[in-house]
Amino acid sequence: MNLIVAVDKNWGIGKGNKLLVSIPSDMKFFRETTSGKVVVMGRKTLESFPNGLPLKNRTNIVLTKRADYQVKDAIVLHSVEEVLEELKKYESDDIYIIGGESVYRQFLPYCSTAHVTKINHAYEADAYFPDLDAMGEWEITADSEEQTYFDLEYVFLKYERVVRG
Repeated sequence: MNLIVAVDKNWGIGKGNKLLVSIPSDMKFFRETTSGKVVVMGRKTLESFPNGLPLKNRTNIVLTKRADYQVKDAIVLHSVEEVLEELKKYESDDIYIIGGESVYRQFLPYCSTAHVTKINHAYEADAYFPDLDAMGEWEITADSEEQTYFDLEYVFLKYERVVRG
């Protein structure tokens, strides 16, 4: 299972249920990486999308505690266990956890690959991703050249869970 996230230098991911910054090449990478795949998100992440609609050309799975929550063209589930059961229907490599903070934290133990866009800037954030650099079981296995969007520098990193024997 994969996850995909954009973080600032403090591993911040959002503020006020919005992304910290929108970088076109990061959005393009997200679209190309998750298109035709399964995306798992929390209700607030879904509601932060344009018109609060599921992402096109993907199987959208929404995790919420709200028993009466329904959304057209998405699978709505109410526990991590229900989501994990549903995900058995799909190839693990085709599954992407896309946020927000609590969904990332709940599913990180089940992920083996993390696609992280790391932005070299500290924003004011109220939602954070776990610091993979501080976790011994994760290591960077691929990185891009440093990229720039206006005055923002960022890199695309691929982290993989390492099994140490």
